[in-house]
Formats: sequence, C-alpha cells, structure tokens
Amino acid sequence: MKKNLFLLIGTALLFSIALPLHAQDGCVNSPENPTAILAVVGSAGAFFVSARARIKARRKSSK
Repeated sequence: MKKNLFLLIGTALLFSIALPLHAQDGCVNSPENPTAILAVVGSAGAFFVSARARIKARRKSSK
C-alpha cells in the first residue's frame, strides 16, 4: 500500500510540474526547450534509480 501511495504521489507531482512547462502552441513558439527539459528529468530519474540500487547493495553487504 505504501509503495502504491508513493507511486501515485510521484506521478501526480511529475504531471503537475510538467504541465506548466508544456508549450501552448507546440514547439515552434516555445520559449523553453522541451527536449532539454525531458533530458534533465530522464537523467535525474536514471540517477535516482542507480543511486538507490547502490545504497541498497551497500546496506546488504554491511549486514
């Protein structure tokens, strides 16, 4: 239950952050670069997953 709650909160947070960044008229008139924003979000997600796996592995080996 706790994992599903975190997943729901994380998804809601992602959409609430991404929606204001979405250009209204597409990418032509966009002041921001949506591809760069997606790259940053994707890189942060990949870093989070790998860091979490390393922390779990380190905790298991120390026990």
